[in-house]
Amino acid sequence: MESMGVLMTCPMHSYIEEGLAKRFKLFKLWHFPSFSAFAQAHANSVRAVVANVKVGVDAATIDSLPNLKIVSTYSVGYDNIDLRKCREKGIPVTNTPNVLTDDVADLAIALALSLFCTISHSPRRNSAPPFTPKLSGKAVGIIGLGRIGRAIAKRAEAFGCPIMYHSRSEKPESGYKYYSNVLHLAADSEVLVVACTLTPETRHIVNRGVIDALGPKGVLINIGRGPHVDEPELVSALSEGRLGGAGLDVFENEPEVRGELLRLENVVLTPHVGSDTVETCMAMADLVIANLEAHFLGKPLLTPVI
Repeated sequence: MESMGVLMTCPMHSYIEEGLAKRFKLFKLWHFPSFSAFAQAHANSVRAVVANVKVGVDAATIDSLPNLKIVSTYSVGYDNIDLRKCREKGIPVTNTPNVLTDDVADLAIALALSLFCTISHSPRRNSAPPFTPKLSGKAVGIIGLGRIGRAIAKRAEAFGCPIMYHSRSEKPESGYKYYSNVLHLAADSEVLVVACTLTPETRHIVNRGVIDALGPKGVLINIGRGPHVDEPELVSALSEGRLGGAGLDVFENEPEVRGELLRLENVVLTPHVGSDTVETCMAMADLVIANLEAHFLGKPLLTPVI
């Protein structure tokens, strides 16, 4: 498999870069002045593309690689991969589910705790620290009760929090209260967590109406994708006191973060690090490589998207 050309779209963890280089003929796109410069020299050599949430694979890229056979993303999300074009050309796509579930769920709770306990804000000099509400017992609404949503629910239950959720379909086996309407879920929640997949239907699923329903004592946590939230409306609500606080690991125009968010004291921000533990980065890398090896050996893919 050393002759199989694999293109990485951007820098990733050193473990995956080293693992790919040992097994395949690895091309690093960022070593070239532009994609067109790379394609002109090496387009025919590429059999696989490894992407991630920062740099995906669009239709133009797919069309520029005539011998592309598989796309594997170093992430759970695949919203920045043109699945329609991949289906059209019969190119399978894989992702890395399951292995990062615990880390992302841990971060969701950490963001909530940081907001409620003002952990990230040092007390002002010569003033007593403010009294803060507690997370324990707060009503937690979760948008998206997939693997990550369920893991968040399990952790929130340990804090004595009643759990409610919205998803594409009801999941009676979960034992949690189901809401078919996000607005109603927000109105009954004190903490609203976004953990769904980004689709055209879920883009800006958290809009002004949802934010106002959550209210001035409510807290929004987003560990899904930035475009799930109407960010200008979020900034306005936080600035005006119509929303109590927000914990964000993702942003609408990553890697850019709105300056207003950086200046607000009722916000906790992390730079999309939900899965960035050593153990998870290595497990994700192993899964990407295993999928590529399976494909090139004619074996079933481990985690196919299509």
